[in-house]
Amino acid sequence: MTTTYDAYKAGATDDGSTEGKVYNLAGADWDEVVEGSKDGDTEERLVVNMGPQHPSTHGVLRLILTLDGETVEKVQVGIGYLHTGIEKNMEFRTWTQGTTFCTRMDYLAPIFNETAYCLGIEKLLGITDRIPERANVIRVLMMELNRISSHLVAIGTFGLELGATTVMLNGFIEREYTLDLFEEITGLRMNMAYVRPGGVAQDLGPGTISKLRDYLNRMPERFKQMRKLLDANPIYLARTKDIAYLDLTGCMALGVTGPVLRATGLPWDLRKSQPYCGYETYDFKVHTQDTCDVYGRYLVRIAEMEESLKIVEQCVERLTKGSAKDGPVMIEDKKIGWPAQLAIGTDGMGNSPAHIGHIMGESMEALIHHFKLVTEGFRVPAGQAYAAVESPRGELGAHVVSDGGTRPYRVHFRDPSFTNLQATAAMCEGSFIADVIAAVASIDPVMGGVDR
Repeated sequence: MTTTYDAYKAGATDDGSTEGKVYNLAGADWDEVVEGSKDGDTEERLVVNMGPQHPSTHGVLRLILTLDGETVEKVQVGIGYLHTGIEKNMEFRTWTQGTTFCTRMDYLAPIFNETAYCLGIEKLLGITDRIPERANVIRVLMMELNRISSHLVAIGTFGLELGATTVMLNGFIEREYTLDLFEEITGLRMNMAYVRPGGVAQDLGPGTISKLRDYLNRMPERFKQMRKLLDANPIYLARTKDIAYLDLTGCMALGVTGPVLRATGLPWDLRKSQPYCGYETYDFKVHTQDTCDVYGRYLVRIAEMEESLKIVEQCVERLTKGSAKDGPVMIEDKKIGWPAQLAIGTDGMGNSPAHIGHIMGESMEALIHHFKLVTEGFRVPAGQAYAAVESPRGELGAHVVSDGGTRPYRVHFRDPSFTNLQATAAMCEGSFIADVIAAVASIDPVMGGVDR
């Protein structure tokens, strides 16, 4: 695929005229890209097309680098190579079916995509306070496990990109243990569509709590091993300290959130500042650093994994001894809540035999509700709502619009990967080309969330 680079004057002023140079990636040939990069400069510059299939860009991300020797003078970020059309597709599915689409956006954080979307729907329905406590505890449990699995990929791939294969192997091994828990709870390892409007798809299985406790016993020591590999590693420190500097002012100007923002010293975390799903009732800290560099972002992420373990431990306690020990995992309103008391039938598949017996042989009303939910879906009052969660990469928000029908009129996501990528040029220009790898890895973008 070829890409043009059409440079033209832009930037609106008060009188309607334009000023400043704006670069437009629109699709023609490489010669125009190079010509546009010269910018009237008579000195020789090397223009490098990095990506979109570069192993260190965390997906199909294209970077056009203008180099003066080893120094990066200019960075342009090119996105739009994925073409999933997830948000548009959701307009042609029922509200509940939408979870099977949005879960695939940031594919390293599917539970967060689902939760943000469902929280928005629940706001429009006016049922936020009617979500069962057990469902909220399970949501928090799954989100924190997902935060750990996502950060393990971030740190593991970061180590690999800087030449530390042992870190990658350790990170992915521990992620596998986390995905085993996802499979145990939801039946799937990724893209689960587990969080549904009104609660979650099904309750925890009989052996889940013991596996969660085994996980809690295992992970603290494994995190210590990862710290031993990186915290004081002189090669790692040389590649990350004072690299890709972005201070608080830069983060605020660019809308950057998540670990990149917290590495500047600001303890901004939606779980504390704008709590949801009962996060205000959990005991945990928001970890920060004040280095504003790649190393600080790494320290924030590994500290967040350790903190997530504490939250998971509190969830296990509530699910076994607290008020959330028993109760439903889906809202009691049968006109909204999909059946959540699921069990495997005698044929090894299908819905709960007890539920099938109820709707087919005992209750005509239950059969009607089930039929309408599956074929038509429930109606959501006209209006719009915005709900946000603290994903592993920052503020992930869902703007949900309803026209009163059984399908979304519009759904748009504020994905932190897209917003945080705007900081690439600020981090990289003036640094060495090798530092671009470290900078992009410290942002930890997932292109499924960028090009949706």
